[in-house]
Amino acid sequence: MPSGLMRIHQMQRKTFFVLGAAGLLTGLLLAAPTYGQAAKTREQKVREDKARVEAEGFWIYNDLPRAFAEATRSGRPILVVLRCLPCENCVKLDDDLIDKDPRLVPLLEQFVRVRVVSANGLDLSLFQFDTDQSFAVFMLRHDGTIYGRYGTRSDQVHWANDVSIEGLAQALEGALTLHRDFPKYRAALRAKRGPQPDFPVPESFPQLKGRYGPTLDYDGNVVRSCIHCHQIGDAQRAFHRQQPGNIPLELLFPYPHPKAIGLVLDPTRRARVLKVEPDSPAAQAGFLPGDDILTLADQPLLSIADVQWVLHHTPARGGTLAAKVQRGDHTVNLTLTLADGWRQKDDISWRASSWQLRQMALGGMLTKPLTADEREALKLPADRMALKVQHVGQYPPHDRAKKAGVRVGDILISYDGRTDLVRETDLLAYALRQVPVGSAAKAVFVRDGQRITLDLPTSQ
Repeated sequence: MPSGLMRIHQMQRKTFFVLGAAGLLTGLLLAAPTYGQAAKTREQKVREDKARVEAEGFWIYNDLPRAFAEATRSGRPILVVLRCLPCENCVKLDDDLIDKDPRLVPLLEQFVRVRVVSANGLDLSLFQFDTDQSFAVFMLRHDGTIYGRYGTRSDQVHWANDVSIEGLAQALEGALTLHRDFPKYRAALRAKRGPQPDFPVPESFPQLKGRYGPTLDYDGNVVRSCIHCHQIGDAQRAFHRQQPGNIPLELLFPYPHPKAIGLVLDPTRRARVLKVEPDSPAAQAGFLPGDDILTLADQPLLSIADVQWVLHHTPARGGTLAAKVQRGDHTVNLTLTLADGWRQKDDISWRASSWQLRQMALGGMLTKPLTADEREALKLPADRMALKVQHVGQYPPHDRAKKAGVRVGDILISYDGRTDLVRETDLLAYALRQVPVGSAAKAVFVRDGQRITLDLPTSQ
């Protein structure tokens, strides 16, 4: 499951909301130990959270069958929030910020609410989402029809451009409308279910099989028994890495952010355009700031995540997507044309899964582009590779770059004869798709003003 919590800075109110998958909605107050008290273990925190949530009764805890049964009986839609517990990376704030938010509570009460705290046994034919997200929200009908998804992330730290309380409230309102008028939207909603997965549940993947079971082990070590969401994506890529051919671009560049096609969307609305980048596919299609995108590929949109769902299922070789936008008092139909290579414009270096890709492609080293001043000092042109090594893995299987002689501070200026791989994202994609598994590429580094050439290995 995702491991981070979401920080959203509400500047007007000077309030920080810290949101993690289910914590987005329920909050999680795990008070820091007072002076002289021993810190609680992760195991204790998990068990205490389970006891607390079950005692409060507002959420069904980790029991999807019960949620679907209750939805069938009551006729209410289902709200499923996938989250990791506990998150050790952020401070948890008081439940009042979320559960008692006046914009959310009356909406939440109209759903059958269930928190899923692990991916063990998760039906991957139904729950398909960006496994690098810090939280994933599904709004569904009792028969498995998906109304929409919520939860977007495009940076490790700065998340306020992707999610907000207002945006979540709008998504919930939209889901309730689709639920109320379901016959009208039935056909359009079919495309919100994806194709059959490689394996039906996470623990069936070869990388996870035998290590995890279908449920959490509350009789043993709960923490060690948990399958995290990012492990699903890792297992998918590991499986395809071992097959003939390349890892599909759809797995290397999953759920492209709208920014990849030139769209900057408002996180406080479902899919409102804030900005259109010049000369981008979005600009060429005719999108304008202020447009509310109602449908894309005929699918009703509840959030930025719904836009990403459509983009995720658009082939890497390109294609056209019909869009319907509300522009003032008028509805306008647009055609978005995506050319071959459009998907690779996205940035994948922020993703948790990029560590797995670095191990496969770069021997476990992390790089960052030089700043303009650093380039100028070294007389390196702006349109050529200049990636500074920030970290080198020290332990297997992430230590191959270290064994090859790479050091922190080295500046990569050429890889396999290529000097045009300006972003780490471009380097990862090239190495994974052009350099055979188990071979090595010639990599040229600048170290202490001198150029050195090393053989950088790839691996499974």
